[in-house]
Amino acid sequence: MMKNRFIHILVLMILPLMVLSQNVEFEKGNFKNDKGGLKVALLDYEDGDYFYSLSPENAALALSYYLKAYDFNPNNAMLCFKIGLCYLDSRFMDKSMDFFDKAEKLDKNVHPRLKYYYAKALHKNLQFEEAKEMYSFYKVSMRSEEADKMLPLVKRNIEECNLGMEMVKNPLNVSIVNMDTSINTQFLDYGPVINIDESIMFFSSRRPESIGRKQSEVDLMSYEDIYYSEKKDGAWQKAKNIGKPINTKFNDGVVGIAPDGNTLIMYRDKNGGDLYYSERHGDKWDNPKPFPEPVNSKYQESSASFSASGKRLFFVSDRPGGYGEKDIYYCDIDDKGNYSKARNLGSKVNTEGNEIGVFAHADGKTLYFSSKNHEGIGDYDVYKVEYKNHRWLSPINLGYPINTPNPEVFFSIGASGRNAYYSSDREGGLGKQDIYHITFLGPAKIPAFSVGEQLIAINDAIYIEANIENKLEIEGSLLTLLKGVVVDEDSNKPIEAIIELIDNEEGKILATFNSNSVSGKYVISLPSGKNYGLAIYADGYLFYSDNFEIPEYEVYHEAIRNVRLQKVKVGSKVDLRNVFFAYNKSDVSNASKVELDRVISMMNKYSNLSLKIDGHTDNIGSAGFNNKLSLQRAKAVVNYIVAKGISKDRFTYNGYGFSKPKATNATAEGRKLNRRCEIKIIEK
Repeated sequence: MMKNRFIHILVLMILPLMVLSQNVEFEKGNFKNDKGGLKVALLDYEDGDYFYSLSPENAALALSYYLKAYDFNPNNAMLCFKIGLCYLDSRFMDKSMDFFDKAEKLDKNVHPRLKYYYAKALHKNLQFEEAKEMYSFYKVSMRSEEADKMLPLVKRNIEECNLGMEMVKNPLNVSIVNMDTSINTQFLDYGPVINIDESIMFFSSRRPESIGRKQSEVDLMSYEDIYYSEKKDGAWQKAKNIGKPINTKFNDGVVGIAPDGNTLIMYRDKNGGDLYYSERHGDKWDNPKPFPEPVNSKYQESSASFSASGKRLFFVSDRPGGYGEKDIYYCDIDDKGNYSKARNLGSKVNTEGNEIGVFAHADGKTLYFSSKNHEGIGDYDVYKVEYKNHRWLSPINLGYPINTPNPEVFFSIGASGRNAYYSSDREGGLGKQDIYHITFLGPAKIPAFSVGEQLIAINDAIYIEANIENKLEIEGSLLTLLKGVVVDEDSNKPIEAIIELIDNEEGKILATFNSNSVSGKYVISLPSGKNYGLAIYADGYLFYSDNFEIPEYEVYHEAIRNVRLQKVKVGSKVDLRNVFFAYNKSDVSNASKVELDRVISMMNKYSNLSLKIDGHTDNIGSAGFNNKLSLQRAKAVVNYIVAKGISKDRFTYNGYGFSKPKATNATAEGRKLNRRCEIKIIEK
């Protein structure tokens, strides 16, 4: 008797658990007392199915309907599975695990890929070991008809978990911060691009106040527009719509920017998907124009980035002939603006899958991009690859926590190498996809050189020790950032000047930029290990000449050079800082020809112009020797110009030795300043 009573009590205890774990279908027989509620719940269920079928981007909208149906019937395995899918594709992906777990308890056979998506949920939530076990269980239990498609994917997922477990043990010393409401909204915000000094950011957003006020028929979200934010006093300002003519009533997405910030690259879904560019003059943007055919094709070109020199365009395309679906290509750009044939970056960078979001760093040798097929920890990871010894090296995964099992795309990094920005849909964001700011915090080390030793420049450049705290250096970019403003010497008004960067060793122009006509601002990156010439000129003005000797070093620096251009008039003068002579010699070197050819061009343009050429030296040696040497050098300059067809009657010349120094002769830098040739307009 007591035994029977015990069994009866045990049955009563287990029965509720059995009921809770029993799958309840949306059928009239299960809800005899609430047929009206069943009808409403079924409509919500169907609406959820409809919106999710349009696009996974509608997961949040579909979820809102599924949850209404769930309130009515929380014990339907398929509904729990679908809610899990929606949460998996949202910023609340941690909730997906509970619903997949519940779906499995209600009906472990509810969907053939239930265990796969459960594993994916664990994977995305950084539970790599548990995810690996679940993937392995799915791998041995998957249906034969799914094996061909799913087996390679599952094997890769397991490899991602293995790598993830290792990366989490050795995280990078970085800070990753959501850029908050100044940039992000509850909608999709993505694709940040910055100019090299990080003074302005452009990005794409699908917020409702887009120019066209239209919605996509696929995902029912607003068309994308381009927004921008300026950095003032170290803080990013509230983003603004860039407006017309950049934004239209259709989709307009920003994908790249020229290093100086004066050319914007955008994507438009025309002709299969093409790249466009717009140039800024002052504070106005031109009407966007499509890139020429070597870049655009009848296939999709989806992102692009100019090299630091502006002489090469890297871009992503799914055209035939590549290694995978989307590959990275490049075109070289000549001095006339013509584009070369598109070339694939090669199999070390491109895979059988997708490489997207290419970004060329200001150091002139490093590319960043996102890929699903290189060694990673899940979905799109960010990689960097360097060009060395005339070839691309193997890509390197940037590591955790920059990369996670969620997609990290559109990585953009400042010239300093300390600050970067990218898009991610990681948990905790404001919307489905947000923009994040990454700060690289280490490793720290004692500076190799003092600031003044890092950059040897002319005319008292102002040095800025960038991103340095407590006298420690961050291992960053091997380059110097040169920036400033160009103004009229008399009126102090900004000038839209042409700025040429010259490689003095090779005697060629590396890059050409423009200062902004409204602000006069310019910014240029100078990778280390070269002697650079700088020429700044504008119509009606005497050109400005400068020289930078940048040694090999491991510290990022900024130098400010504010330039006051003189009008072409009697009395205006300039030091020819890129005219070089061998030690104790007066022969004009090949490296001087770019500068002297610029003088010739000016003489041809102004046919009545006459110049005085003055030679100067440092104080090494006797006064008599240096007076003679400086005179010979001034004469050599005149002879070179005359040999190019300019009348010798338009010149006078003299040598002053070391009698008119511009700086102290007590230092190497000062002596370099004093070794110079100067031209002065004596007749116009």
